[in-house]
Amino acid sequence: MRVEKRREAVDVIIPVYKPDRKFGRLLKMLAEQTYPVNRIIVMNTERAYWNDEAYRGTPGLEVHHLSKEEFDHGGTRNLGAWYSEAPVMVFMTDDAVPQDRYLIERLVEALEQTGPSGEVVAEAYARQVPAKDCRTVERYVRAFNYPEESRIKTKADLPQLGIKTYFASNVCCAYKKEIFNRLEGFVNHTLFNEDMLYAAEAVKAGYAVAYAAEAKVIHSHNLTPLKQLHRNFDMAVSQADHPEIFDGVPSEGEGIRMIKTVAARLLKTGRFWLLPELVLSSAGKYLGYRLGKNYRRLPKKAVLWCSTNDSYWEKTWRKMK
Repeated sequence: MRVEKRREAVDVIIPVYKPDRKFGRLLKMLAEQTYPVNRIIVMNTERAYWNDEAYRGTPGLEVHHLSKEEFDHGGTRNLGAWYSEAPVMVFMTDDAVPQDRYLIERLVEALEQTGPSGEVVAEAYARQVPAKDCRTVERYVRAFNYPEESRIKTKADLPQLGIKTYFASNVCCAYKKEIFNRLEGFVNHTLFNEDMLYAAEAVKAGYAVAYAAEAKVIHSHNLTPLKQLHRNFDMAVSQADHPEIFDGVPSEGEGIRMIKTVAARLLKTGRFWLLPELVLSSAGKYLGYRLGKNYRRLPKKAVLWCSTNDSYWEKTWRKMK
């Protein structure tokens, strides 16, 4: 007689700001998963933007409200994790929609794997599939960052993968709660990159990070070069603030490899007219990255212009007084 393995409870934790139709589809797809979701813990920024009626009746939904000033990429997610008692937590963003009914099941399966030397997987992140309206260049960038092959990354991969070893994304990422607590969660006050900072700590502590290509969410953005600048500025600030993690694994080489790969694919598919778009987008990213790495040399007004989160800087500068 076959005995089925006991399924561990899974909570999904979602920071939300001005939810739209994508968030409604996300909730609908979570309710249809083959691996049932225990609770959906929503950390909503600004009560005024939340519509109780729109989401009434959603199974397991639990909503906690906070102000825009209180939101923090790491701290808000840590608070959501504090509300959860499940052995597995899946962090998502409010604009990531499961592509099918198997997302949670595939993430849990990835957490159950081990690394080549028996390393325990601490977290498993999903593949991001571009939406229908995603532009071609961004589609190719997504394919570079989220390939079709799954992979388990450990400390042994640092010489080959460099900073990519630490790559993970809270757009959709599952965590083992026990290890999360042991590593003391995300950095509490951070502008960006809380997911990669956690992955780096996990890898350094001897754990593995799994990329689960079979776990898919629909998620993409058509960002202008200026918006790419803002986004990469915030990313680089978080790297500059944590030299103990990022100084030995610079990002520039990975960025150059991405540009070459996408350019080669554009030429191969005859879409050479899109090369200027790739160049402008990459220039925005690189300029934002360089400004972010050197943000301490910039005047405050320039920092605020470059960043996407004024309240983060206001809190940071208050603490420094």
